[in-house]
Amino acid sequence: MRPFAEVGDEQLREISTYIDILLKWNRTINLTAVRDAEGIVTRHFGESFFAASHLLTTDWHGTVIDVGSGAGFPGLPMAMYSATASVTLIESQGKKAAFLNEVIYTLSLKNVRIFNARAEDFEDVGDLVTLRAVEQFEKVLPYALKLVKPGGRLGLMIGTAQIDLAKWLLPKVDWRPPLQVPGGHSRTLYVGIKR
Repeated sequence: MRPFAEVGDEQLREISTYIDILLKWNRTINLTAVRDAEGIVTRHFGESFFAASHLLTTDWHGTVIDVGSGAGFPGLPMAMYSATASVTLIESQGKKAAFLNEVIYTLSLKNVRIFNARAEDFEDVGDLVTLRAVEQFEKVLPYALKLVKPGGRLGLMIGTAQIDLAKWLLPKVDWRPPLQVPGGHSRTLYVGIKR
């Protein structure tokens, strides 16, 4: 398996700037438990770009909805990976949404918008809906599926122990075999197609 995904020089500069902002904000609000730059690169960016490389192309023109964006993963790296994708970050906490706005503004990401409310209040649908490390997984998962267009994809970055739960909660999804995410954190990319 190839490691994570290939990124270009511009993306490396964006990642460096993003990390600086994340570390600054993380001192006052809890955005991530990972506190060192190397860990952030591996755990957050590596996993997010891995997902992007399997779910998007660099010139993909679809819509992505990232539910429970928090510190912006995987939604913002997906926007960085595919500048032609239209990405919506759903984040209900105001301070986290403010952080996301600063990253978007600083990196001049024109293909991203923030919905600062709960997923169940969002009234649009997307070609791809992503979910990674959200609280109350069982409660949020059905709302995430409602945001997927018929025939669209749901991309879950979950622990292997959550795979059976996802299948049980969402029986009307055609699941693809899970992909092990590199990095040794036993997270998988589990993709389903909405019937």
